[in-house]
Amino acid sequence: MKPDWSIPFPDGLVAAQSTRHGGVSEAPFASLNLGLHTPDRPEHVAENRRLFCESLGFDAAQLAGGFQTHGDAVRIVEAPGQHDGYDALVTNRRGILLSVTVADCVPILVYDPVRGAIGAAHAGWKGTVAGIAAKTLRTMQQQYGTLPQDCWVYIGTCIAQADFEVDADVADHFAAPYKHWDADRNKYFVDLKQANAAPLLTMGVPAAQLSVSPYSTAADVGTFFSHRAEQGQTGRMLAVIGLAPV
Repeated sequence: MKPDWSIPFPDGLVAAQSTRHGGVSEAPFASLNLGLHTPDRPEHVAENRRLFCESLGFDAAQLAGGFQTHGDAVRIVEAPGQHDGYDALVTNRRGILLSVTVADCVPILVYDPVRGAIGAAHAGWKGTVAGIAAKTLRTMQQQYGTLPQDCWVYIGTCIAQADFEVDADVADHFAAPYKHWDADRNKYFVDLKQANAAPLLTMGVPAAQLSVSPYSTAADVGTFFSHRAEQGQTGRMLAVIGLAPV
């Protein structure tokens, strides 16, 4: 089982996004379903979480996460556990693995190596419009003194623009650079990746320190869970970031 993305920084940072492979769940959750709020067997989800965290050098008991609401609330985390009602988590505590649950929405991982602070955000289209990415970074600024120019950011695997077909009720919330109109299909297509990356670049995150996943959950359901492509009958992935204890 190999994470979609992982960069080993010398101070023990772990940042990764799971795929759907390497777990014990059965269809339609096959096989590495990490979602607590899915109708999968709880013991399968627990074992999947154990396997995934173990592969990263953490214990599942070190996870911090929660039931997300597609809002813009940011939680300052002091200990592992569930923090329901928040779509972003930040901490400067070692030994905590911040996590967000995704299956088309955008995972955003932020690392400030200067002040030892980290953040993880979940951005659906509503959270994107509400500015959850920038709000996460602003919370790190206020709480830990983080400077955007020091940060490394990962915009993770989610539904790509070519697969995110919407009507005007959604598209009207996005500026022109992040959507295009397809007259043949009579639909808009929205780029959630760039709509989340742009505010962070505007705040001062260097372009060279911001990575965007090239993959789409909906286009490759053989590798990723996709709520849209699988019509809601699917599992969930985790994007995680944490600093191992020294």
